[in-house]
Amino acid sequence: MKKPIKHQNCTTGCHGSCCLKVQGLTVVRGEDVILDHVSFHMHCGELIALIGPNGAGKSSLFKSILGQMDHTGAITYQSAAGEHIKPRIGYVPQSPAFDPGDPVSVLDLFTAAISHWPVFLPTRKKLRAQVEQCLKRVNAEELIDKRIGALSGGEVQRVLLAMALEPVPNILILDEPMSGVDEAGERQLLELLDEIRTKYDLSILLSTHDFATLRQVDKVILLKKQVLRQGPPLLVLSSPEFKAQFPQHGKGGDA
Repeated sequence: MKKPIKHQNCTTGCHGSCCLKVQGLTVVRGEDVILDHVSFHMHCGELIALIGPNGAGKSSLFKSILGQMDHTGAITYQSAAGEHIKPRIGYVPQSPAFDPGDPVSVLDLFTAAISHWPVFLPTRKKLRAQVEQCLKRVNAEELIDKRIGALSGGEVQRVLLAMALEPVPNILILDEPMSGVDEAGERQLLELLDEIRTKYDLSILLSTHDFATLRQVDKVILLKKQVLRQGPPLLVLSSPEFKAQFPQHGKGGDA
């Protein structure tokens, strides 16, 4: 992990470089403040982990960035050319539960997601080739004819990731991608994310409760309605703010 960020001058204020900038983001529902003046930068090529206790506002932050939740404050994206544009965002939700007996295949799922072709008709060769190319991005082309219900947790994540990368986004958001994935699958997924961000020069923001993986990211944001701490993993994991929220992980995030 931790490949050099391609746009090196991002570290000097984002001038002329791509970056997602969240400034004073506040979400209120009735009398409840869900997020309170949340601010951070995510530079092009960065892999950032968002952590926090249940109810900290992680999902609300994702929904705000995706444009699915009303908020105050500003969310802006600046391209590598220095233009303020609306970014293309790929989103991977928490791994859904599929019925083991469900006859729907990976090809069927993709067909419904990226085309208007009826899934009950034979898939056209051109469309099948397109799906194979999408799956190839995540080294999962062999899964194209497997039933969704027969996939492992890691395989489901790779399929959802492939869907989020079509078309290739500027920013990739993953909600608890390690959930339901075994230790070997976690390592493979992190290696894959590293490969993807390097190859396509995109930024990745993910939420996780698996603190053992945090040492492999560029930055950690500790959230509980507000940003309690952000910075390099070791700095956040050894901070008093982290220990206050997760006393059971008091030794730098180790269980």
